[in-house]
Amino acid sequence: MEKEIVPVPGLSESLAGLPLSLAVKGAGLVFISATPPIDKATGKMLLDADFSTQSRHCLENIKAALEAAGSSLEKVLKVTVYVSNAAYFNTFNEIYREYFPTAPPARTFVAVGSWPVTFDIEVECIALAD
Repeated sequence: MEKEIVPVPGLSESLAGLPLSLAVKGAGLVFISATPPIDKATGKMLLDADFSTQSRHCLENIKAALEAAGSSLEKVLKVTVYVSNAAYFNTFNEIYREYFPTAPPARTFVAVGSWPVTFDIEVECIALAD
């Protein structure tokens, strides 16, 4: 199986110019790049939104990227969450449970120093393809 770059409507355009692909398929897996809180409708980052709103947008964007690649949240094997403050752990867990209510995937939660713009979360994942 060869590497396939998967366009994600409403999101890939927002990341144009960056040296990354949002969704890549290969070897029976789907890799979704760390995705910040982008509003798919406008293509803009939610820089002034509260953490819960940013988290929901990140997870909705992950869901959209997976679906564009022919996968789904149910097929996610591993999630990595990057946040600006470790104190968001409990808030994120409440929201995360809505997206992964049973048999959640393996997960890593990491507090980072900073990003080039002011948002509080990015989420990436690896899932089974098809």
